[in-house]
Amino acid sequence: MSNKNEQPVLELKNVSVGYESVRGTVRAVRDVSLKIYRNEIVGLIGESGSGKSTLSNAIMNLLKNSATLLGGEIIVMGQDVYSLNKRDLRKFRWNKMSMVFQSAMNALNPVLTVEEQIADVFREHRPNMTKKEIHDKAVELMELVSIDPKHLKSYPHELSGGMRQRIVIAIAISLEPDLVIMDEPTTALDVVVQKSILDKIKELQRKKGFAVLFISHDFSLVAELAEKVAIMYAGRLVEVTKAEDLNLSKRHHPYTEGLLRAIPELTAETVKIEGIPGNPPDLINLPTGCAYNPRCKYAMESCKTIHPVEQDLDGRQIACHLYNEDFVTKAVR
Repeated sequence: MSNKNEQPVLELKNVSVGYESVRGTVRAVRDVSLKIYRNEIVGLIGESGSGKSTLSNAIMNLLKNSATLLGGEIIVMGQDVYSLNKRDLRKFRWNKMSMVFQSAMNALNPVLTVEEQIADVFREHRPNMTKKEIHDKAVELMELVSIDPKHLKSYPHELSGGMRQRIVIAIAISLEPDLVIMDEPTTALDVVVQKSILDKIKELQRKKGFAVLFISHDFSLVAELAEKVAIMYAGRLVEVTKAEDLNLSKRHHPYTEGLLRAIPELTAETVKIEGIPGNPPDLINLPTGCAYNPRCKYAMESCKTIHPVEQDLDGRQIACHLYNEDFVTKAVR
C-alpha cells in the first residue's frame, strides 16, 4: 500500500469543467477532489454522461472545443498541469502522465507497423536514442504485454482486438510515466479478453509502480481491479471507498447501493436484479439540493434543497444527508 504521507501522483482540488451549449453552460464536472498515490489503482465509475471522460480529458489538459476548466487545480507529481505552456505540456505528457483512450484498439494508425508507432514516441520524447535502442525497447515492451516481438512488423488490422489493446497500453507506459489514465480500455472486448487485459494491467502496475486511474461504467470490472473506487453522479463524486468495502453489508451512498443491487449474484439460486429508477439528470437543469434526490428512495426534504457535504463514514467519504445526524433528526421530527 502507498504511504499517504508521500506526494500524491495526482491531486484534484475542487475541479469543475463546463461546456458551452446553445442552452447554456453544461457543468459536466463539479467540485471534484481526489488524490491518487504511487502503486495505487483507483477506479472511477458512474453512468454514461456522469462526467468521467470529461474529467480524464481535463487531467490530461486535452479539453477541446467549448470545454474549459471552470475552477480548481489539477496537479500531477507536484506540477499544476494548467500552468504549463504548450511546449512544456507536450513534454510532460507521456513522460509524467499518459492515457489509454476509449476505443483504444482503434487508435492505432492503420498504415504504420506496430514498431513504427512505438518508435514515434521515442523519437519525439527521447531524440538521443539510436535506432537499435528504440528497436530493443520496442521488443521489451512487446514482451512486457505478452505479445511475440515478431508482431512489431505487423499492421494493426493483422492483429486481434485484444492484441491491439495491449499494444496501446504498451505505448502508454513506454516512457514509464507516473500516472496512467485508462478510459474504458476494455470496451468492445469479450469477457475472456477483458479478464486477460485486466490481469496484464495489474501485473504491469506491480512491476512498474505507476498510479492508475481506471475509468469504467462496469461496477464489477472496477471492483475487481482497483483498490479504491470513486463513484461519480451528475459530475460530482458522491462516494470514495475501498473496493473491498463494496458490498451491501456496508453503509453506502444510495447511488452506490443502487449500483450494487443492479449486479446479479451469479452464485445465487435465483438471479435478482434491481435497477435504479429514473434517468440521470439534465446537467443544465440539475435538481436543487442533492442531484440524486429524484431517484433516491431515502430522499428527505433536506435532500431537495440543501447540497450534501462530503463526510467520513467508517473510512469512506460519502456526500449524503442520510448519514448526517442533523438532517436525519430533522427529517424524523
